[in-house]
Amino acid sequence: MVLPVLVMFAMALVWGLLVVAAQIQCVDAARTGARAAARQDPADAVVEVTRRTAPRDAQVTVSREGDQVRVTVVAKPPTLHGLPFEVREEAVASVEETVGAEG
Repeated sequence: MVLPVLVMFAMALVWGLLVVAAQIQCVDAARTGARAAARQDPADAVVEVTRRTAPRDAQVTVSREGDQVRVTVVAKPPTLHGLPFEVREEAVASVEETVGAEG
């Protein structure tokens, strides 16, 4: 009776660790994308940089609102593809202005 409970507990623990790892990857990917967008990199390059850091099959959205850029990363954690569960993270950054060299 105790063994099935221990197995279920171990599976839930591993499952929780996978979700936390996917969330951390989304945080890193959104920050990386926001930095690239703030530098005014092309939109395709921002999405590519973000996808390299994000979990597999993540959806990346880049938008600009005035002088701020917003990068959103949405992904399903591994082994949870059958469940309607996803992790999501947004990062916002101010657009960097290009300043000419003064001399």
